[in-house]
Amino acid sequence: MRKTLLPPSPSSKSVKDQHCSTQTFATLASWGFHTLALPKIIHIDMDCFYAAIEEREAPELRGKPIGVGGSSRRGVLTTANYEARKFGCRSAMPVFKALGLCPHLVLVPVRFDLYKSESARIRAIFGRFTEKIEPLSLDEAYLDVSHLQSSPEAVAREIRAQIREETGLTASAGISHNKLIAKIASDWNKPDGQHYVGPDDVDAFMRELPVGRLWGIGPKMRAKLAALNIHTCGDLQKLDKIELARRFGNWGIELHELSRGIDTREVRTHRIRKSLSSENTFSENILTLPALTPIMHGMLEGIREELARKHSDRIIRSLVIKLKFADFTRTTAERASPSIEPTIYEALLKEAWQRGQNKPVRLLGIGVRFRDPEGEDAQLDLL
Repeated sequence: MRKTLLPPSPSSKSVKDQHCSTQTFATLASWGFHTLALPKIIHIDMDCFYAAIEEREAPELRGKPIGVGGSSRRGVLTTANYEARKFGCRSAMPVFKALGLCPHLVLVPVRFDLYKSESARIRAIFGRFTEKIEPLSLDEAYLDVSHLQSSPEAVAREIRAQIREETGLTASAGISHNKLIAKIASDWNKPDGQHYVGPDDVDAFMRELPVGRLWGIGPKMRAKLAALNIHTCGDLQKLDKIELARRFGNWGIELHELSRGIDTREVRTHRIRKSLSSENTFSENILTLPALTPIMHGMLEGIREELARKHSDRIIRSLVIKLKFADFTRTTAERASPSIEPTIYEALLKEAWQRGQNKPVRLLGIGVRFRDPEGEDAQLDLL
């Protein structure tokens, strides 16, 4: 087993510790004295996590395009490995579209119990280096390693090496002084690589970064910015805070900070769950509203039980219904309510159904949004 990188002690004599200590001083010198107090944040992102586990479990799949989660043509891919991505396959893509792009795609069912087990093993490796771990999902997390004297690059390299040795899986890492830049950087040298953005590198890194790489900017926002001839963060930086606020409101003020790589969020070891939801993808499309209603009530009972069992201390902010139609368009209906009210869910279901203009339904989602005790505006994780 590899030796964990910890703050070196005077009695340490290992070659590895001497090497890491040398790297530490070299890195800190490159930062300059004024940056010594900056956090050391690592974003670890497993490479095609689900698909990589399936390849490890069935070596005969290696080298073949794999789609995980599509048990039939009606399903949706949970993820696709790099071989499949070469053909344009990606997560959340309907299986029939993926097979159209890659007819020889190998479909394997989702095995969440196995993925959760592997995620726990990886989380245990993180725990050897820091207690400040903020999981984002089963396959990615932020780590704050500011307490370690070793350079953050060396720590990230060691974490990735231990993951590979103990699980046979690869991970990529982004390293910087804040979460925003670390997360973007983790995608820079995928797969099985890492990228460090130091304080002196931030301006150049952000200047050339496409605006679509900032969290919160989706296709619609990209189109709005493109209409203003804004394609990179450097373009965005040309607009002052007042102009951005005039055009985009509070979001414009946030864009002013994000485009400059400014992010003051700390690594939160206990992330507050923002919502609870459940989805049901039907094997055959549901054609009428009366047929959907009893299904919704059955799902509602499951939400009630989980609320009572795990989240009885949370205050409900609103109730939500989501429908995805046969043509893959979707709609979400939401109404404020401090408690579970079946009649409100029925009204929301009717509202969402009417928006679809009687189109067949392939997926029903139901959930609640919690009030954030920290006062931040919450967004549903699944809905």
